[in-house]
Amino acid sequence: MITTTVGIGLKRLQHLVLWVSDVDRSVRFYRDVLGFEVKSLSPRAAFLRIPGSPDDHHLGLFEQTGVPSPDERVARMYHSAWEVGELTDLARARERLIATGSLVGSSDHGVSLSLYAKDPDGLEFEIFWTVPGGQPAGTRPLDLDAELTRRGL
Repeated sequence: MITTTVGIGLKRLQHLVLWVSDVDRSVRFYRDVLGFEVKSLSPRAAFLRIPGSPDDHHLGLFEQTGVPSPDERVARMYHSAWEVGELTDLARARERLIATGSLVGSSDHGVSLSLYAKDPDGLEFEIFWTVPGGQPAGTRPLDLDAELTRRGL
């Protein structure tokens, strides 16, 4: 039986580990497109982190050859989410994701502005910016250019 108490003291997600079909290709994507830095690399595994962080790693990549693309009709993790510090960072992310053909969607949630993309193995992730003083507003289409203009950026 599960009891409903205050929780177990979780504070944050420290890292995410993914099975990928080609570790070198995935490292290039997460490093060159999203800006992660490589902490350590071996022939079939890599550990990456957000630059400037004291954490050992935020993303682990383990190669498993022959893995099929994700099947969206079965139970699985939907996506991970990575926060950026500035709205201009989100705009820069959009340009990189468009340039690599990775961007698959965007949303305005009132409290955050989000881009959705897929890595080379088809694993979805979100890059988001927290709207200062934002209010929950459901999910609406994101007009990032209008948001940048409205904020004088």
